[in-house]
Order: sequence, then C-alpha cells, then structure tokens
Amino acid sequence: MKIIGIIPSRYASTRFPAKSLAVINGKSMVQRVYEQAQQSSALNDVIVATDHQDIYDHVRKFGGAVCMTKPGHASGTDRCHEALTLQRKKYDYVINIQGDEPFIQPEQIDLLAGRLDGITEIATLVKSLQSTEQLFDPNIVKVVFNKTMEALYFSRSPIPHVRNTNERDWTGKHKFYKHIGMYAYRSDVLERLHRLSVSALEKAESLEQLRWLENGFKISIAETATETIGIDTPEDLEKAIQGSK
Repeated sequence: MKIIGIIPSRYASTRFPAKSLAVINGKSMVQRVYEQAQQSSALNDVIVATDHQDIYDHVRKFGGAVCMTKPGHASGTDRCHEALTLQRKKYDYVINIQGDEPFIQPEQIDLLAGRLDGITEIATLVKSLQSTEQLFDPNIVKVVFNKTMEALYFSRSPIPHVRNTNERDWTGKHKFYKHIGMYAYRSDVLERLHRLSVSALEKAESLEQLRWLENGFKISIAETATETIGIDTPEDLEKAIQGSK
C-alpha cells in the first residue's frame, strides 16, 4: 500500500493571511506540520501543495518537498487532487494533512492509515468531546457514526439532540464526538470527489464532507484520544504559542 501525505498550504485566508508562514517557537507552521508528517511510519512520501511563491520558497529552504498548484481551488481536497496529478509516482491513497494543525501527531496519521485496506473510500479522525462549550461551538464540527465506524452525518450543531435534558447536562447523558479534519482518500475516489458539484447540505453547513455523503460515498471513522489545535486566527496562534511553552 503506497500512501502520500499532502499538506495543502494556501496563502490567502480571510481570518489569517499567510498563516502557514506564522512562526511558533522558531519554526513556521508549515514546517512543523511537515516535520510531524515525516515521522509517520505509514507515509511513503510527504509534500506541501501551495499556491504561493513565498510558501514554495520557504519549504524548499527548510528542505521539504513542495509543488505549486493553482490559486483558485475551493478546498484542500481539490488542491490535493491537483498535487496528486503532478506526482510521477502512483499512490493507492492520499492523506490530506491540514496545514494549520502544527501539533498533529505522527501516531494520528498512522491511526488513520490503519483504516486503509484498498476497499475503504474515505477515512477521517474523530475525538470524544466532553466540553459543553465545545459542543455548542459552531466552529467545532460534530459527527455521528454507525456501529461499523462509518460516518452518518457531520454538523456544526450538537448532534444528536438530547431530548428532555437541559443543554448544560448533555455531555453527561451522551457521548459526543468532534471531527478532526484530516482525510484519507483512495486515489480513484479523490478523482471522483474532485468532479462533484456543491451539494445542498454542504451549502447549508459549509462542510464539504457532506457533499461526499450526499453522493453515496462512505467515510470510515478512526477514533483518536489525542487532542489537536487548529490555527484559524492570530488569537489561536497566540494561544498555541503560550500552550507550547
């Protein structure tokens, strides 16, 4: 099984432009993600897929593999698709490693890769969620899945709804899960995902994985116990710096 880890790293961001180049304790965010991915025992190769010369040059400077992709991609999935087409080697799976999660652990990548058997179409990670604040935070995506560890639905709202219970008590009545946005795609499936049109549920929630579910693709779930920290704003970066000291 040949697996490539692709780190989408675009320059433009509404809330935090050029965040890939933001420095955390002496290293850029993209370098930290790259070095963490390099430690995974499951990946045959790791490459950064960017749309900007500054990021391209920076990755080359620290010795990383990088490719230039078009600036107009609507999602990291589309950028991963283009990056895959630029590779000379053939891969069975692509793992999309978020470029704004500098503390992603190699073990989490290996855990996700463990779900890849040649049959699995798409796989992703979840973690149990105990905080009421996180449960009702629309920026934290929640997920429910079936007994065979396949996703049923993703939402910015708390799912499921715990009926006849005060909201502050929900986490004590049911086990909730948050989504960690690292995806693995079978290479032929990634090609098909790239061709799908935006769906109704995706528009409603602004979650591209709902497009895949609406179109009948199965998303396999692996549960991690490790917390991750996504960097979406300068304030998130400051919290991450303080927390890493």
